Amino acid sequence: MIKVLLVEEDPMALKFHEHYLNQVKGYELVDKARTGEEALELLAVKSYDLVLLDIFMPGMDGLQLLKVIREQERNLDVIIISAAKDKEHIQTALRNGAVDYIIKPFDFERFNLALTTFYHRSLIFKNKTGLEQTDLDKGVIYKEQVTDLLVPKGLDRNTLKTVWQNISLLDRDFTTEEISSMVGISRVSIRKYLDFMKKLHILSLELHRGAVGRPVYKYKCIDSSKNSIEQYF
Repeated sequence: MIKVLLVEEDPMALKFHEHYLNQVKGYELVDKARTGEEALELLAVKSYDLVLLDIFMPGMDGLQLLKVIREQERNLDVIIISAAKDKEHIQTALRNGAVDYIIKPFDFERFNLALTTFYHRSLIFKNKTGLEQTDLDKGVIYKEQVTDLLVPKGLDRNTLKTVWQNISLLDRDFTTEEISSMVGISRVSIRKYLDFMKKLHILSLELHRGAVGRPVYKYKCIDSSKNSIEQYF
């Protein structure tokens, strides 16, 4: 079992994360902490395999705690779970050794992806003194396989990425026909990708009535954050 320390200031979020964690096999929630200082006290007397860490906390914040953990060379990994979505916070977390970064709010699928991938990677390192390139590649390949499960049947991850890249070029509402023309695949196929993004609350579909002619349905990007969609690529 992977032993977990959950560090989260918000009591509601703490219960939410604990509920999700209990649904993932192979993990044991050993302790919970509400502050960075409390987490350090626990780390001084107990051993954990993984810390699920929020950033915004009173006193020592999550990034400061992560830095201390690395300076102390503790043999554990950290996954950040935070509402911070700016580049500076994310880069700092990753550069200080966070193995994953989950942006709040998130669904169980994204949480499960992070923990299932981490669990699989931990198995690769277990009981091995040396690794081959194929061993290391398994961690990447496995994440791709798990991500495939998150994308509805009939949709392709690479095509989804292409559709999103073309949407990102636009700074206005758009029709199915426009994206179909930009990507070069049929309107029927494009609509499936757009409807998937709509289900993820990345796009909305609105009826536009012009001065003349029939009404037209147009999609609108309501969440331009790359992290909301890139987990499915």
